[in-house]
Amino acid sequence: MHKSLRIAAVVAACAVTGTALYGAGAATAGQSTANSTHEPYNIGLLVKDIDTYYGTTADAGGVYQASPDSPYAQDLARLDAAAKRHIDRAARKAHHRGEKPAVVFDIDDTLLLSLDYEKRYNYTFNPTTWADYVNKADRPGVFGSAELVQYAESKGVEVFYNSGLSEAQRTAAVANLKKIGADVNLDADHMFLKDKANPPAYLSSCATPGTWTCTTVQYKSGTRKHIEDDLGYEIVANFGDQYSDLDGGYADRTYKIPNPTYFVS
Repeated sequence: MHKSLRIAAVVAACAVTGTALYGAGAATAGQSTANSTHEPYNIGLLVKDIDTYYGTTADAGGVYQASPDSPYAQDLARLDAAAKRHIDRAARKAHHRGEKPAVVFDIDDTLLLSLDYEKRYNYTFNPTTWADYVNKADRPGVFGSAELVQYAESKGVEVFYNSGLSEAQRTAAVANLKKIGADVNLDADHMFLKDKANPPAYLSSCATPGTWTCTTVQYKSGTRKHIEDDLGYEIVANFGDQYSDLDGGYADRTYKIPNPTYFVS
């Protein structure tokens, strides 16, 4: 998942809070990196802004949670409402035309919230601690995410998952998604995870057995191309918390889930 620039990724914070978090030189909603020699926004203040945005609190077990009354939750509610309206219209049109509509979801911080990990490790990434965290299969759901998965299924839309998690993390991912109520199409034919040792043939332009050079965009868009061109679906909506989850085409509409805690190029 996290090839992190982490806290440096203030992209989503600006886009979703609507406040003047930045000052000269910070990244904006439409770009992936900052391009300035001016003093950046103070990192300590940025962490406070992120906590305010999520309404971050520690529960009785000391686990950091987002508040259902937070600006984050409100932004998600608006996004989900718009997405449901689109899925409903797109599904009816696709079925009328004899097409097979589909939606594609990223997993990390699109369906499963990693805020507790980010807080505990001060917005830094370590593959060992991250693997341990994922394998606990105990992340809370992103607000409204399970309901959105279920809604798509109820409209006759095929649900797929396109994640940067590895094949070794498949069991934990499935268990965690079941725990939050997103128990839809969690089989290997619908959940695409990174398999660097034995990459699929449709990624042959950037991956061969034992050699992986795919960027996130190549991996994610290549998988969506496979869903459309090889499996015969029309992807009516693609959901992700990173722009790299969404770039590269092969989706009628994209939905950027807010995430001001890290950036994946």
